[in-house]
Amino acid sequence: MSPGSRSWWWFWSCLLSLSVPSRTLELQELFKFGEEAGDQQLQPGSDSTAELPLNGSVFFFSQTFDKVYINTNGFVAFADPPAEDEYLGKMPSSFNMIAALLGDLDSSDGKGRVYFREDSSPDVLSRSAEHIKRAFPRDDGVEPTSALVVTWENMVAQGTLGRGDELDAKRNTFQLVVASMESSSCAILLYPIGGLQFLYTASQGTYFRTTTDEETSIRDLTEYEKTTSGQAGVWVYEIGSSPFFASITPGMPLQPRYTIPETPEPRYPPVQPRYPDPNPVEPRYANPEPVQPVPPYSRPHQPQIVVVDEDENLDVNVFRYNLETCAHNSHKCSAFADCRDYSDGYCCHCRPGFYGNGKDCVADGKPQRMSGEVNGRVFVGNSTFPVELGNNDLHSYVVANDGRAYVAISNIPKSLGPSLQPLSSLGGVIGWAFALEQPGYQNGFSVTGGVFSRQAEVIFQPGNERLSIKQRFEGIDEHDHLVVRTDLEGRLPAILQGSSVQINPYKEIYQYDRNFITSSSNRDYTVTSPDGAVQTRSYQWRQTVTFQSCPHDEATRPAPSTQQLSVDQIFVMFDADNNLVRYAMSNRIGSVPEQNPCFTGRHGCDINAACRPGEGLQFTCECTNGFTGDGRYCHDIDECRETPQVCGSNAVCSNQPGTFRCECARGFVFASDGKTCIEEDRPVDHCQRGTHDCDGPERALCSYTGGSAYACSCLPGFVGNGRGCRDVDECQQERCHRDAVCSNTQGSYTCQCQPGFHGDGFRCSPTSSEREKTQCERHRESAQTATATSGSGFFSFLRPRPAVGQYVPQCNEHGAYEPTQCHTSIGQCWCVDANGQEIPNTRTGPGSTPLCELTDDAVTPPPVGPTPRPDVHPVAPGTHLLFAQSGKIEHVPLDGYNMKMEEAKPLLHIPDRVVIAVAYDCVEKMVYWTDITGPAISRAGISGGDISPVITTDLQSPEGIAIDHVARLLFWTDSMRDTVEVSKLDGSQRRVLFDTDLINPRPIVTNPARLYWADWNRDGPKIEMSNMDGTDRIVLVKDDLGLPNGLTFDLDNQQLCWADAGTRKVECMDPHRRLRRKIVEGIQYPFSLVSFGRNLYYTDWRREAVVAVDRQSEKETEEFLPQKRSRLYGITTTPTQCPQAYNYCANNGGCSHLCLPRLGGFTCRCPDTASAGAPCEERNL
Repeated sequence: MSPGSRSWWWFWSCLLSLSVPSRTLELQELFKFGEEAGDQQLQPGSDSTAELPLNGSVFFFSQTFDKVYINTNGFVAFADPPAEDEYLGKMPSSFNMIAALLGDLDSSDGKGRVYFREDSSPDVLSRSAEHIKRAFPRDDGVEPTSALVVTWENMVAQGTLGRGDELDAKRNTFQLVVASMESSSCAILLYPIGGLQFLYTASQGTYFRTTTDEETSIRDLTEYEKTTSGQAGVWVYEIGSSPFFASITPGMPLQPRYTIPETPEPRYPPVQPRYPDPNPVEPRYANPEPVQPVPPYSRPHQPQIVVVDEDENLDVNVFRYNLETCAHNSHKCSAFADCRDYSDGYCCHCRPGFYGNGKDCVADGKPQRMSGEVNGRVFVGNSTFPVELGNNDLHSYVVANDGRAYVAISNIPKSLGPSLQPLSSLGGVIGWAFALEQPGYQNGFSVTGGVFSRQAEVIFQPGNERLSIKQRFEGIDEHDHLVVRTDLEGRLPAILQGSSVQINPYKEIYQYDRNFITSSSNRDYTVTSPDGAVQTRSYQWRQTVTFQSCPHDEATRPAPSTQQLSVDQIFVMFDADNNLVRYAMSNRIGSVPEQNPCFTGRHGCDINAACRPGEGLQFTCECTNGFTGDGRYCHDIDECRETPQVCGSNAVCSNQPGTFRCECARGFVFASDGKTCIEEDRPVDHCQRGTHDCDGPERALCSYTGGSAYACSCLPGFVGNGRGCRDVDECQQERCHRDAVCSNTQGSYTCQCQPGFHGDGFRCSPTSSEREKTQCERHRESAQTATATSGSGFFSFLRPRPAVGQYVPQCNEHGAYEPTQCHTSIGQCWCVDANGQEIPNTRTGPGSTPLCELTDDAVTPPPVGPTPRPDVHPVAPGTHLLFAQSGKIEHVPLDGYNMKMEEAKPLLHIPDRVVIAVAYDCVEKMVYWTDITGPAISRAGISGGDISPVITTDLQSPEGIAIDHVARLLFWTDSMRDTVEVSKLDGSQRRVLFDTDLINPRPIVTNPARLYWADWNRDGPKIEMSNMDGTDRIVLVKDDLGLPNGLTFDLDNQQLCWADAGTRKVECMDPHRRLRRKIVEGIQYPFSLVSFGRNLYYTDWRREAVVAVDRQSEKETEEFLPQKRSRLYGITTTPTQCPQAYNYCANNGGCSHLCLPRLGGFTCRCPDTASAGAPCEERNL
């Protein structure tokens, strides 16, 4: 590692679980260790490793291991670890490990030792069981069969031995026990009181130690009461199980008491060198597979940077009170506020359980997100050129019930990022806005409601650099985010790349007037440069906040004229790898902090719960509005489901965490009251008007999609999201012939044969040579030659002619296989594909010729380079995944089988629709979808164009859709009409195929002549199959099904696959031989499924992601999380070429109306509703 670099201890602070009185763990209470316990000892050193074969097995994630590797640096690995410089400071690691306390440790002085053993003695197994039962009191049958015990005793930080500054006297002792049961394993981590004496380690030249005697970050791990075991210093996690494993599970001990004994000083979780993750303290589990640990008594809700994909520019008006009455202005109040009239005007007041200024109200204790942009010009050090900031994203997350705020600013240049670290108050105003309120005091949001302006000036010492900060907070938007715009102008003192900054806790006095707030303070910060030099600096801070209050209610409780903001646990960091500046801090508003846990933040309430103080140290937890539960665990209330008419007529209800949103249906807009949906007068065609934000017309296309909606797409030869398109260098894709020269142009390219060759550049042949023979011609010549060589005598010298009984393929004038091949000697004919392979079920007897689909006469040129193996199916370039997400359809390009996540973009915006299923027509390159809000079935071209309605009548809940590109047919299911139906692709000639024995039909897929669908009837789920004409209907699968939501058919391998949200499995079956096999299990809530090559891709409601599964390895390989997080629905692929398929309805089979394929033939059928025109004739062929 480089000089001065840090190897941080990787653990998370415990912010969510309940606080329960428990004594600390003493050193003598560790499991016995040393020679008398039968331990082996690791070779002394700074990076030693020992392999330990196990008699039993350890379950880690979904795998089992029969040996482990113990390392000096505080971890146990399941593979021989590389040198320490490949993982220290570079977590997560590339190998599986359990890091009890990861750091650059040393035991070479003889005082430090690492002991290890596998133990199955009754005493060790009994103690392990006690810890696990205390952590998981609801689990039965906790009977460990073996335990791995590893103890790190008196370990010192690498590079501190012999310094003479007493740092080598600081020693760490801790222990890891891995207890294995019959089908699972648990990790028990033990940190005795006094066992951890230093926080940081360094590999060369420098070291770090705590700065004051009040530092609690080490003590919390040993003394922190909210452990996952119910005992301070002991942490328990389930780390693996069989037959399947979902995620690391922390212990959830029973904690029935809410009373906390008085303590002289409230303790807070340690400042973490990691942003942001308010999950329980956890060891670092490194595994290449993605894992999302779920904290106890909480939803899996992590404060993270969330990029909101806003479809429209926000128009948030800063409100102003006037002399009007509530009768005309109540709609200006928050949905969670009441309007009250006064003698000279009206005011809005948040209802009980909410806080704010009435215009904006949020639920007590509810986490709050912020988003916005940062602009400006900042000079660094003595530089004469400023660093420009243009619309840099700012995102923040506040855990309101403990006052912890996290802020991140993205796309910060490396020349500026390190110097922004001292500027924690750039996000500190957010901490003030949602600070934990002491009794009788109000945070910023309670006073301003989130609509205010802030002007701040910072003067840095000793260089007298000055920076001006202007911020406009514009209230809460439709995404429930507080919107903030920030402008920076001025100069910052330079800080070297790689330096760290520490800001000491501080207090700041805020002085309040009715519409005016001021504050100022002096702050110290310490800069530690990469070479270990430490420098203390300071700056002065002055700020003014202006806002508009309600002047009419004189009885409104004003904020105290003076309030003190206390800020501690400050963490700042520049993430150079991701160009992010991160700030985190804990904030309290008031005077002297109360000891009640509600005011210290040391309660165990859910992140979506408010803490209600009682007498003394008593308190209760109460789920915030929009959530329900016992306060320790709260889950969202789906208002749209429980109150279907909550949004009124012509509106669609969209459930949101803790609330809901009403959106007007297509063709309607909100009236002036903001609640009633009225018919829209004049939709705006932004494409025609030129008010769209698509890229220039030479690179992108704007497509009007109805109403005021439009879609942006890049023109051929360009890639991007339509709002920004860049040229594709086709020459990098080897589009030209190997004997041609490629020249790239904007949006296109040219190919030209090299001298000595002729052709169009895509095919080049030597000038003097004849055309290269095609596959069919070589096949024909081979057959003729084989016949000739079998002859003898004079006739063998003549032109080869086939003997009687010999099949010779027929080629057309271009050298391609004729689609119909016949063997006259046996009187049989059959259809072939472009490679001459016989298409199954097309062979006919004497006197009959099959109807074969005409193939393209163009002959595919010989492959350039090595020919693929016959068992490998190369993926064609340009294939995408399409998936539906509420009011839009997005697409993700595929590179081979890998998702190119950075190039994902919306294909189509349909903001007033809930899209359920999607399908793709590879012939006309159209995407079809169903939506349940119309309800309707619609389509649009993937390269742009208008949305065309296909089916708009006699629908109730269309949830599945499928296309047969050969017969040009559309199939769909309706889960409320309980039907399976068919029509032409334009929606004409509609016919019901099935309307009996169906309860909740959803997914439907086709293969040539066959139809498959699933019914997720909870009392009898099943998967059925029939011919496309409705004949030969059978139940294909009915056993071991739960909620078969997703269905797909792999034409290449003749496999039917489904995703089941009830059994939480993905399975496949050969429908002909009825061979069924499991692909993956233990998934969460799949909705839709599609097959592509060796991969399956499914959408998951709970993970809100697209997940890739490799069928060969039977493992998940990738996960794509859209920027805007919500439930994902249907998914399909857009192959660049149609799959080779054949059925008898390729040219409508001579039918007057519907031609419906079946195995071995087809059926002519009439639509259910007769139409004027040619008479309809039904017949079977």
